[in-house]
Amino acid sequence: MAITVSIPTALRPYAGNQGDVELEGATVGELLTKLTDQYGELKRHLYKENGALRSFVNVYVNDDDMRYLDKEDTPVKEGDVVSIVPSVAGGAPAVIDEVQANGLTNDEVQRYSRHLILPEVGVVGQQRLKAAKVLLIGAGGLGSPLGLYLAAAGVGKLGVVDFDLVDFTNLHRQILHSTSDVGRSKLDSARETIAGINPGVEFEGYESMLTSDNALDIIRDYDIVVDGTDNFPTRYLVNDACVLLDKPNVYGSIFRFEGQASVFHAKQGPCYRCLYPEPPPPGLVPSCAEGGVLGVLPGIIGTIQAMETIKLIIGRGDSLVGRLVLFDAMKMKFREMKLRKDPECPLCGENPTITGLIDYEQFCGIGGPAEEEANPDMKEITPTDLKQKLDRGEPFVLVDVRNPEEYEICNLGGTLIPLSELPERLGELNKDDEIVVHCKLGGRSANAVAYMSDQGFTNVTNLEGGISAWADEVDPSMPQY
Repeated sequence: MAITVSIPTALRPYAGNQGDVELEGATVGELLTKLTDQYGELKRHLYKENGALRSFVNVYVNDDDMRYLDKEDTPVKEGDVVSIVPSVAGGAPAVIDEVQANGLTNDEVQRYSRHLILPEVGVVGQQRLKAAKVLLIGAGGLGSPLGLYLAAAGVGKLGVVDFDLVDFTNLHRQILHSTSDVGRSKLDSARETIAGINPGVEFEGYESMLTSDNALDIIRDYDIVVDGTDNFPTRYLVNDACVLLDKPNVYGSIFRFEGQASVFHAKQGPCYRCLYPEPPPPGLVPSCAEGGVLGVLPGIIGTIQAMETIKLIIGRGDSLVGRLVLFDAMKMKFREMKLRKDPECPLCGENPTITGLIDYEQFCGIGGPAEEEANPDMKEITPTDLKQKLDRGEPFVLVDVRNPEEYEICNLGGTLIPLSELPERLGELNKDDEIVVHCKLGGRSANAVAYMSDQGFTNVTNLEGGISAWADEVDPSMPQY
């Protein structure tokens, strides 16, 4: 009896690049055991050292979370689909209850006329949009379609949190910004674009990182928060602040060709921690900068977020509270998973232990003692020192752990062994050689150095900052991506 196990894009490099694997088994646990026996490198991504399934990995049988069934003892039958979903975010009550009578000008009636003739929106719905205050966390890939469509829809006030500058690498997906904006503040670019779309929208920019010190003060005055973040510390911070302030959190995330969307509102359903109690270890889930993203994908997911935001404001339709939408662009397929509130959630459960904002960098293992202790003796070399080493003709082996697509863009002539292939190709390297490992930014190569050290390699060094730092410091003519 063959059961289909669906592998997400982020984990496919560790499963022979397979999207679906057909396996035989009577329970979810049997299937996962056979899967990890067949693809050994996948095991460390799914399980902790003690054999427990990692808390940032959820497993669904069809559309049901196995945590609320019989967990790994959940029986499966022919025709079932078991989906691995790692973290890579009746009708709905209106968020805006009170609106100003006759609050639309003649120009606004003309601008929003196609809304006004919809029975589900009408004048009252448009007035609610005008009265709404929505905060966007990020003016990047997801924030771009969000900003454009929410402004065009007539949301009265848009707050945007972003402290980044527009870069050339943003332009294929971040449609708030244009080529002439490169080097400018994303907030300035967003403010100008949104004013061009709808000058009636009030724009409030926060050109700073969202932190535990400022999050509650920034979020407090808004009706809805829309999560367009690209990192786990900020994602958990946004979630926790929204739960503490009782704000709906419209979630979206993207990676390569896949996306997720939901609405977390602890007053009505689960929060993000109910879905993913803990973040993945640093470096385990690649960022868009390392893994790439199809430019159209944030438009699709961001538009879903914009739609959910509008529905929450006008109080129409069924929101995504309690549901997780998964989108696979390569298959052009949407799937929906049920989400349940976790009674043991430390934030929104029956006996919460988190009652205030915490240190989210430390919680996610970034820059704290846990990260430092992971490999405190790792040797690093700067691009300048590596260049001198090459110029002197010193004998050593240079290993590039990026993907082949990245190697084609630019390379230092090293041996290409993608990180996902390193365990099976370790025999190609000599433990007695001096080895320098690099990737794009230094994160994947640090993981490679740690793994090789565990396997008995004693003279392995990480290139600090990766090939991007080499391009900045040694060879400015090298293409950067």
